[in-house]
Amino acid sequence: MRIEIPREAERFGANHIYGVQKVYELDSGLRQDAPASENSVIQNLPYETLYEIERDMAIVVPIRDERLKLLEGVLFGIPHQCTVIIVSNSRRAPVDRFKMEQDAVETWSRFTQKQLLLVHQKDPFIARALAEAGYPYILDENDLVANGKAEGMIVATLLARILGKRYIGFIDADNYFPGAVYEYVHEYAAGFALSKSPYTMVRIAWHSKPKVVQSQLFFAKYGRTSVVTNRFLNQLISYYTGFETEVIRTGNAGEHAMTMELAMLLDYATGYAIEPYHYIDLLEKYGGVIESAHPEVMQHQVNVFQIESRNPHLHESKGEEHIDDMILASLQVIYHSKICPEPIKREVLRELYRRGILSKGEEPAPPRIYPALLHVDLEAFRDALMRAPYAEQLETIAQARGYRRRLPRPTVTPPEGDGSEQVATPA
Repeated sequence: MRIEIPREAERFGANHIYGVQKVYELDSGLRQDAPASENSVIQNLPYETLYEIERDMAIVVPIRDERLKLLEGVLFGIPHQCTVIIVSNSRRAPVDRFKMEQDAVETWSRFTQKQLLLVHQKDPFIARALAEAGYPYILDENDLVANGKAEGMIVATLLARILGKRYIGFIDADNYFPGAVYEYVHEYAAGFALSKSPYTMVRIAWHSKPKVVQSQLFFAKYGRTSVVTNRFLNQLISYYTGFETEVIRTGNAGEHAMTMELAMLLDYATGYAIEPYHYIDLLEKYGGVIESAHPEVMQHQVNVFQIESRNPHLHESKGEEHIDDMILASLQVIYHSKICPEPIKREVLRELYRRGILSKGEEPAPPRIYPALLHVDLEAFRDALMRAPYAEQLETIAQARGYRRRLPRPTVTPPEGDGSEQVATPA
């Protein structure tokens, strides 16, 4: 891949948020094909570099009752060297959608010989493993994992961690273009290849979102939710730096990836708030406004890359109510942030009132926040899952690369104290 180096960066404490980078060549060939010298503003990342990173990457596909053809298309687009983790929260009755997904995935896996793990979010073995590992926060009143995208992502992150993965990426299951999925994974790897920090996040800025307008295809540049979310996140940064910025363009990026070191340190917001809350959590924890519980991260810095895709992003339209729900979820995490000043809070309320999402005098409810996974007992989690029907799959995937030299497992130095500052309200 040939990709431009970042044109700009906003430094907010230890956070380095890089401006959107453009890709100039999706496949720049092998290392032996690379020219002796490169343009100083263009970075050439040979195929071998991306391949090695992707071998250590788990790609997570959260799914809930999406069309099987869409799921299959997403799977077709994920490079073979990646491990795929599908966390389904699809219905089991009256039609067993999960069984249909199992059948489709089993057939696909047989043809491709792919490393893949499919689990249901309500699997009692997973719930029991979470309880035994000391992470009951995402369990509901039935002692099963609660509904929600964030809850599924947390489960997937822990699965990727016990499989020894160094990187984890997320791709929504309702993507219509397998080619876009393939591109996203390479761009995740490109961001990790460019980073010099073990605490790195890569977020995809869509090139366009096609929609039909008056019987013609119109390639919109920005989503209606992301325009609002990005504006307020940029205002928050500008308030503290004193310089207006538009650096954040990926406030609602469902397509994003992280090093495992960073994934284990982040708190998670439930519902549609999960993606914008990643930014809020980074600004709060490592922005220098509030004292950080992780001084070792402050020394390393946190890199956030935003890479513009070349493929258009087309996903299922879910209506105006869905847009309003996403805007409310995004703005409530900003409004209730520990570092959100009163002027921006007033602006958030005006926006919600103007759109009719809230009535005058109402305030957005506080978001539900789950604590970071840093102190989860991974051995207990792994041991509990060894009693699950898919235990053999877990072992096979974990040992699949034993024939080659293993890269070091991610390590994170726990903060001093008992971690009580990261307590969230249990489900």
